[in-house]
Amino acid sequence: MAAITIELPDTIVRDLGQTPGEITRRVLEAVVLEAYRSERLSRGQVSRVLGLSWQETEDFLAKHGIPYHYTIDDLNADRANLDRVLGPP
Repeated sequence: MAAITIELPDTIVRDLGQTPGEITRRVLEAVVLEAYRSERLSRGQVSRVLGLSWQETEDFLAKHGIPYHYTIDDLNADRANLDRVLGPP
């Protein structure tokens, strides 16, 4: 795991009204949200990076208004996979 240091002026830290640990977590969440939004991270990766369960990840992304990255092509691929595994309906 890589450690990254970010320096913020004390006035900013005070204005945010959070402890350094809370700020660290918020920065990590912001980076992960942007990476998911820009499709550089999957939902599973979001979950692993933030240490969240499946449901917590769903709640976290929903709370921040992040839509599913699931297209009609994804649906068709999932249907084809199910048909191949289970047989046609």
